[in-house]
Amino acid sequence: MTTININGVSREMTAEEQAEFDAQQTVWNNASANRKLTEIKSIRNQKLQETDFYALSDVTMSDAMSTYRQALRDIPQNYTTEAEYDLLLARDEQGNLTHSIWTQPTE
Repeated sequence: MTTININGVSREMTAEEQAEFDAQQTVWNNASANRKLTEIKSIRNQKLQETDFYALSDVTMSDAMSTYRQALRDIPQNYTTEAEYDLLLARDEQGNLTHSIWTQPTE
């Protein structure tokens, strides 16, 4: 049984409360991959926006930049498992994303 605290009073959950709590935890855990994919898409969109000026008609985009931008757009099709999402979201000690797909080519 799980203990809950309501207005400073701790008590054990009833069987009904525990069942509802467990159901909510299951829903939350089952949505983990969707939450990660949403975060990945947000990062991807930011990276694309940062390089949008390369797509202007008066700018010549390098092949490396074109490939980079296409790889970003292809993330949802090329990375489909939660384990792959974890790799895409991995960060170093400074909080920087470590997966190579996030590294913008130098022009």
